[in-house]
Amino acid sequence: MARDALTGTRIRERRIMGGLKQSDLARQIGISASYLNLIEHNRRRIGGKLLLDIASALDVEPTVLSEGAEAALVASLQEAAQRVRLAEDETARAEEFAGRFPGWADALATAHRKIADLERTVETLSDRLAHDPELAASVHEVLSTAASIRSTASILAEDKSITAEWRDRFHANIDADSRRLAQSSKALVGFLDAETGEAAPSGSPQEEVAQFLAAHAYGFETLEAGTGDVDGLIAQAPELASAQSRQLARAVLERVAQDSARVSMADLTAAIEDLGPDVIALANRFGVSVPQIMRRLAASPALGAGIVVADRAGSLLFRKDVDGFAIPRHGAACPLWPLFQVMGQPGHVIRARVRMPSRNSAVFDCLAAAEPVGPAMLNTPPLLEATMLILPVPDAPSDPVLPIDEVGPACRICPRSGCHGRREPSILSDGFGGF
Repeated sequence: MARDALTGTRIRERRIMGGLKQSDLARQIGISASYLNLIEHNRRRIGGKLLLDIASALDVEPTVLSEGAEAALVASLQEAAQRVRLAEDETARAEEFAGRFPGWADALATAHRKIADLERTVETLSDRLAHDPELAASVHEVLSTAASIRSTASILAEDKSITAEWRDRFHANIDADSRRLAQSSKALVGFLDAETGEAAPSGSPQEEVAQFLAAHAYGFETLEAGTGDVDGLIAQAPELASAQSRQLARAVLERVAQDSARVSMADLTAAIEDLGPDVIALANRFGVSVPQIMRRLAASPALGAGIVVADRAGSLLFRKDVDGFAIPRHGAACPLWPLFQVMGQPGHVIRARVRMPSRNSAVFDCLAAAEPVGPAMLNTPPLLEATMLILPVPDAPSDPVLPIDEVGPACRICPRSGCHGRREPSILSDGFGGF
């Protein structure tokens, strides 16, 4: 239903919320109750002075009646509907629901956002618990210190013949170990919850770069316009605390500048309207490689796509997250991703439709291609980079030509059972989260 066609419904809901009878409201604004009834049932269009009079009588802004709920609220409701795979006609009624029941709509949208945030937190913490070396060292420090305190306390409790001098020494050791335990525990909490204000450093240059890119929403307008200063952006970034992270960030920003010089975002947006996100057709139109056009598509805010870049060793060099597709921050990724299938076939483009083991069983179109990087050298194998573009598919119809492949994030944090690609046991129990 069109947004402006719901004005009457909103008037009725606001009147009922205010405890007004239809006849009372009609009398206040100087029209008949029967005409107001037609308006409230969306059988008469309304605007101008009459709309202003009704808004004044109901003590609301006219835009609340004419425009209804904010676009962000409606978009959030539609996203929630898509995540639970409501029918398309039900999803299309999000605007009507928000207009008739604004309180319930806001509560539902807030709950949806909270659930999505919690799912991302669980994915991140599970990943870090499984692979983060800094976190493992922090946990080891807590456990070893606690064991030391327990051992010293046992000696004091069980040996009654200890002299006063040695008892004082043991007490001093317990005091020192207790202080160390408090500091280690504080650091551990910081690793798990940066909002405490006591978060420990990320411990990884890659993490610092990821925080820097996320702070800029993976977009750099000055670089896109050709007026950006890479060194200036790095110097002003508080997230880049180490020399290693600044070096990695410089490589990322220089590539962004090079890619945008070849394919501007304005030209790409126009081409997408003509060709859609067809990576081969777009690459041919601009005369660039498929991985390069994938990077530009991932930078387009309109598509909401994610991307992963890996080298031949399987290390993830670059990542841009997309909701529902878990990309591990530490350790190896799922070997079933198309990203790794193209390593031995530079120039070959693979498209696969995959499903992640998330609460909403999110489905994505993944397009992958590999290309050599760096200069060619005699008797030296080329360095390869594989790139995978990740496009969300809200409603994935069955397609015999493109069946859905079941993949995961990384074996250590993947709940799938019976997977032929599993390399190590998962820390998650089978069926975790209803998968």
